[in-house]
Amino acid sequence: MTRILPRPAPARAVTRLIEAGTHPLLARIYAARGIQSRDELDYSLKSLLPPARLKGVDDAARLLADAIEAGARMVIVADYDCDGATACAVGIRALRAFGADVGYLVPNRFEYGYGLTPAIVELATGLEPEVLITVDNGIASVEGVAAARDHGIATVITDHHLPGDELPEADVIVNPNQPGCDFPSKALAGVGVMFYTMLALRAELRERGAFAGKAEPNLAELLDLVALGTVADVVKLDHNNRILVAQGLQRMRADRMQPGIRALFAAAGRDATRATSFDMGFALGPRLNAAGRLADMSLGIECLITDDMGRALNIAQELDKLNRERRAIEADMQQEAMAGLDSIDPGSHASLTLFQPEWHQGVIGILAGRIKEKFHRPTIAFARGNDGEIKGSGRSIPGLHLRDALDLVTKQAPDLILRFGGHAMAAGLTIRETELARFEAIFENVVQGLIDPADLTRRLETDGALEDSLYNLETARLLEREIWGQGFAPPVFDDTFRVENQRILKDKHLKLQLKKGNTRIDAIQFNHADPAAPNIHAAFRLAVNEYNGVAGIQLMLEHFEAA
Repeated sequence: MTRILPRPAPARAVTRLIEAGTHPLLARIYAARGIQSRDELDYSLKSLLPPARLKGVDDAARLLADAIEAGARMVIVADYDCDGATACAVGIRALRAFGADVGYLVPNRFEYGYGLTPAIVELATGLEPEVLITVDNGIASVEGVAAARDHGIATVITDHHLPGDELPEADVIVNPNQPGCDFPSKALAGVGVMFYTMLALRAELRERGAFAGKAEPNLAELLDLVALGTVADVVKLDHNNRILVAQGLQRMRADRMQPGIRALFAAAGRDATRATSFDMGFALGPRLNAAGRLADMSLGIECLITDDMGRALNIAQELDKLNRERRAIEADMQQEAMAGLDSIDPGSHASLTLFQPEWHQGVIGILAGRIKEKFHRPTIAFARGNDGEIKGSGRSIPGLHLRDALDLVTKQAPDLILRFGGHAMAAGLTIRETELARFEAIFENVVQGLIDPADLTRRLETDGALEDSLYNLETARLLEREIWGQGFAPPVFDDTFRVENQRILKDKHLKLQLKKGNTRIDAIQFNHADPAAPNIHAAFRLAVNEYNGVAGIQLMLEHFEAA
């Protein structure tokens, strides 16, 4: 069941924004998202929060500056998702521009799993590092940091995940979510934390006279990477993150990108001059993530750090091929998951736990997300790991902090979960295959205790009706240019329409022609094949649709019901 609920837009905030020069439609949309003044829409770099407020960042800058001066070998230990890959690329590009001797290592998710483990430290010793720098991981790597210390290797942790009860004894930790850090934005992605660390390092090197007589490296050139990792990791787009994304998009639209970003746009068939956050989340990000899901994220990192456009294009084509393979695997897994759910009523559960022995470890997170979207239940999908273990990836709904729920499971059954970590909306864990039924029962009980039953009904918030005069290409382009994403939702409108025509595309997408007043409008709902009633109440996004070089508008339906 889905309830369509209009977001309230405080009239005073709307008026203030209009008086400050904001388009009236945008003023209403922004006010409904808590924007009070034009200052909160200032996306210039001068509005970025200063690095000094990030706990540990100055210590990290001094340690890394000392290492550069000493010619010490550094190795970045990355994560195997888009955030980790972009964070690694930011570190490699910045540190090399500063004159550092730096390489990288990214764990193969199937062989080593996540984070700076003792096994990864052993692997890293082959590169003879004096400093290990983690990106998008490390805050839970207590044993891994201890292993590095035993080898005489210094560790700098840069991460954004929530810490556990025990912090690793690293030389430095930079993480806005660590205890004692008063950095106002807790929503930085891993790539954002690394970007801030490089800003602090540049300032430290500047003080030491490292750039005397030569041009300083321009770290703004890395903002396309920062924007991609931030959007793809689905972190909350607070004001600070919106600045990072806006600046990255500005560079993309001006064709001032890294070769790898340009190559990913080409592989996706997208026009970078009209780049949007949607492109990063649904076109570039999945292609980069495909390397970590099905193969080795080193491929994705190489795409982002090469300056050879030809090589970048070749790698981007390989990533595109992997992404098509990932989609095929995902479709099969989703079909199997739905068949398995036929025997139960998902609506009678507060959570869903799924497992098939042959499912692909790299795709279970996407599967969990699809099932969560369909049934609006926190969902964890498992696949087989090694030595009798199964690895799970979970996705949650508003109202349930998934990592906190798993933490409560461990408190109720300390021997059940072998490893876990994550965020409010996404988390990963490992259990023994023999414990699946026990985990499912305890997790369901925990979720029932934590969640408000009302949160199990999907609530689709909208920005109300769209005036008839605004159903045009100009409005669609206006909305397309703005910064939208997690925690700053793209505009969704709702209204009633007459259905003039409808048909099914590719056996799974519903294509409609709707009538509103005297205006006929094309509309589509993806992955929905049930026919519409003659009159519908629909929630929709206004989008640009280009076909054979002709641009028009199309309503992307999020939900509809008989009116």
